[in-house]
Amino acid sequence: MTLSTAAYELAQANIARLKFPLDSPELKYFVDALDPVNAVADAAEGFVWRLQSDSGNATGIPVLGDEWLVINMSVWRDTNALTAFMYQGQHRELLARRREWFERVEEAMATLWWVPAGHRPTVAEAEARLLHLRANGPTAYAFTLRTSFPAGASAPVLGEVPEGLGCGV
Repeated sequence: MTLSTAAYELAQANIARLKFPLDSPELKYFVDALDPVNAVADAAEGFVWRLQSDSGNATGIPVLGDEWLVINMSVWRDTNALTAFMYQGQHRELLARRREWFERVEEAMATLWWVPAGHRPTVAEAEARLLHLRANGPTAYAFTLRTSFPAGASAPVLGEVPEGLGCGV
């Protein structure tokens, strides 16, 4: 875990709607990749924390009252650290293959927000931020990598997301 002296850290949550049950043969590659990808995240520069149950991942943690949804939530030093992890290595491969395992959904399924350093967000916080993003678009309260806000800022910062890998919002 990386210690930060900054006043804020970046929380991220993304959810996905499964096409198949987690224990199905169709999801075996994805499920088998969770532990190795989480280990890379845990060791990544700028990583602070991630949501997990006793299983070591968050696939069994309920989100938005829908048993077909899975959540990934973590805290990072900043958007640069998160982006560096997301778009390289095995995580990039899984991101590129997500349509094999998850339904395509038109509404926002990922959100970012700033938290005070040391705060660990709850699933309820993530749900509220995501629903706010869906209703209002990117704001300082809930935003995306494509349209992000620095901690304490009121003006968006447009970011580069590799084509086909980011959230469409």
